[in-house]
Amino acid sequence: MISPTFIYTGIIIYLLGMLAVGIYASRKISGTEDFLVAGRRLPLWLCTAALSATFFGGGTILGAGGAAYKGGFLAVIADPFGAALCLFLAGLFYIRIMRRMKLTTIVDFFETRFGKTAGLIAAIIMLCVYIGWTGSLLVSLGFILHTITGMSANTAIIIGTMIVFAYTMAGGMWAVSLTDFFQMIIVMTGLVIITPIVISKVGGFAFFVSSLPEDSFRMTPKDAGTIEWLNYVRAWMVIGLGNIAGQDLLQRSLSAKSEKVAQNSAYLSTIIYLSFGILPVLIGMAGSILLPGLDNPELVVPKLAIEYLSPTLAVFFISALLAAVMSSADSSILACSSVLGKNLLPFTGKTFSDKKILKWTRLSVPVFAIFSMFVALYIGEVYTLLLDSFSILLVGLFIPLTAGIWWPKANTPAALSAMISGSAAWIIFKFITPGIPSDMIGLAFSFLAMVLVTMLTKDKTPANPLQDADGVTILYKDRLGILK
Repeated sequence: MISPTFIYTGIIIYLLGMLAVGIYASRKISGTEDFLVAGRRLPLWLCTAALSATFFGGGTILGAGGAAYKGGFLAVIADPFGAALCLFLAGLFYIRIMRRMKLTTIVDFFETRFGKTAGLIAAIIMLCVYIGWTGSLLVSLGFILHTITGMSANTAIIIGTMIVFAYTMAGGMWAVSLTDFFQMIIVMTGLVIITPIVISKVGGFAFFVSSLPEDSFRMTPKDAGTIEWLNYVRAWMVIGLGNIAGQDLLQRSLSAKSEKVAQNSAYLSTIIYLSFGILPVLIGMAGSILLPGLDNPELVVPKLAIEYLSPTLAVFFISALLAAVMSSADSSILACSSVLGKNLLPFTGKTFSDKKILKWTRLSVPVFAIFSMFVALYIGEVYTLLLDSFSILLVGLFIPLTAGIWWPKANTPAALSAMISGSAAWIIFKFITPGIPSDMIGLAFSFLAMVLVTMLTKDKTPANPLQDADGVTILYKDRLGILK
């Protein structure tokens, strides 16, 4: 049995290290742009680490590990496979143009392309998404510490919330990026260590594969009906397309020092995420053999760490789990505070100096962290909350964002209609047709509203042109992420 004192000591050292990085990063903050997008100075290696770490959180390690424990590859299509798709598509079709526009938040795009009202709706949607996502991450954190130390899950959630908002509030995007770099190293090393150990305990890879149910590695449904195929498509799209409109992804891209760095960091992150994201899936599947009958399968990864790793490696891997959760939680909290400081404060009708905006943005970090903490205290399952959070982005913002970039005729009435109808349909059909994935219905409503309203109003309400930071219309050839 691993000594609790040994575990506590290792965790405390790790957390103090993250706080030290936050304090160091705070010295680089001289204004809002430094806090929100790191002064647009991130090099390729740091931008890639930050982007990879943002996705690689509790949803992947605990959520996907638990889902794979129950259903193999088919149960984890959304994450990591859909998430890797998201990174690739974002790099190819979205990131370069966003970096050229020199935006600070994704809401800036909706304000620029579709007007202030569209920006306000996008901001509200964004806050709902990231409070929910942060809540799922804090649930992950509670699971980890409760499983390893016996500490109350609620106590662990509260402690973790305080640590994350402390270093995020101090150093903003610089702190998030630097801590993400170190956290990704810890996460990847931990997964590389534990995966072969767990598979060897099963009896080797060949025995591992033969011991699993027949279709465990299947990537498409077998003998499925219409509803099953809809759910399968939904699994690919909810993160694969939905998170493209996410502030966390965009914020890293906007922090890159150039368009080329922004686009290439997305491609490198795709490779890194898929390569290492498959490891917790394999660990979860091995856990179904080694630890059958778990009441909560999402605890399979930390339970295997305690069962089969030496004390030193166990503490290292626990730190890796904490790193994965915190690297996503800090990004999510910063996304909320960025939207409030940059996009919602102007709606008060007052004019704020850069110093005041920075102050309010920083102060909002603990506010959103606490909101998310209360969500976490009342939520039990990581993976479901994770997917529902990104469903909101899919039905509310994905279609207007895509049309805003790639369809010159897309106008303000159409964007507002798409946001509202998609979100409303998702909520309504979630209750009246529980057997059908309501986010697919919401996405269809959003698409139809965008197309129909644009065609009906394009002559009366011309579209705003898509322009860069200097007011120059951006050509199609400058929108694809194909810079060499």
